[in-house]
Amino acid sequence: MSDALTTKIAPLEELGSYGKYEAGPFAPGYGVTLGNALRRVLLGSLEGAAVTAVQIDGVMQEFSSLPGVREDVVQILLNVKKIRLRSFAKERIELTLSKKGAGPVTAGDIKPNGQIEIVNPELVLATLDSDKAAIEATLVVETGVGYVSSDRVDADPEGEVRPRGVMSVDAIFTPVRKVNFTVENTRVGQDVDREKLILEIETDGTITPEAAVRKAAAILVSQFTAFSGLGEVPAAAPAAEAGGNLLDVSIEDLDLPMRAYNALKRAGILKVRQLLTALDGGEMELLKLRNFGQKSLNEVREKLVERGFDVPESSIPADAIFDEDESDADDEEKA
Repeated sequence: MSDALTTKIAPLEELGSYGKYEAGPFAPGYGVTLGNALRRVLLGSLEGAAVTAVQIDGVMQEFSSLPGVREDVVQILLNVKKIRLRSFAKERIELTLSKKGAGPVTAGDIKPNGQIEIVNPELVLATLDSDKAAIEATLVVETGVGYVSSDRVDADPEGEVRPRGVMSVDAIFTPVRKVNFTVENTRVGQDVDREKLILEIETDGTITPEAAVRKAAAILVSQFTAFSGLGEVPAAAPAAEAGGNLLDVSIEDLDLPMRAYNALKRAGILKVRQLLTALDGGEMELLKLRNFGQKSLNEVREKLVERGFDVPESSIPADAIFDEDESDADDEEKA
């Protein structure tokens, strides 16, 4: 194609959960086409975690109140919906909330769990008005995509209706809050009718805007391969073939267990390229990291293989025995 364009994407602004990116140049019409597709996937197809059900001691249904608690149960449930979570597990997880004494009850009062990270621990869920007031609750956390209303999550994974006293909550799984895009004209050589796409993304803090764009693009690529005549190819399969760029993605995108992720992060291993280099003959050094034992090493290798990376063969003797320094207490560390 004689007028083929070399398209590039670059960050214009990145600040916490906000990111603004410029991509182009594109042929006329492609800016809107790609912008719409990315926006839809970003808002509705990225996986996230959310509270789907709550059980509060002494409460049988949502139209109730608790003695010594300023908010009614409906308001508490609305506040619970705002908890933003990063899950390192695919299975359903139960969290425990326990607080006694006057003062605010926040998301940070939820008992730590090695598989769940609370991104907004400062969120106020309720207010206790007296020193004798108390609240005890169990929160069910699940992973999913998009938005699922409470009437669709009334049944548990086995299809049984939730027991009396367990209140379903509208689940906001999507980790992306807002997406906006604009298309502007740009010039390439003598061509003045080319387009560039300006993409703005705001996430809930459980994922970076850059990671969100990469995951959305991977989803679109995996869907479009069905039309390419090349057969069905898993979205992660091109990782080993697509060149150096994918080696520079963050280890955050590997969805590693929290223990392994934290250990690697503390050691300054932040990119897949660094991780693969460390695995190439340096596994013994990795095993010296705090809270990084043989189990974590195996989990890391499995995640890399799942995403299509060419993982070096293990250099550790099969009969080697290691002391697993991976206690449950260490699971509760946060990145």
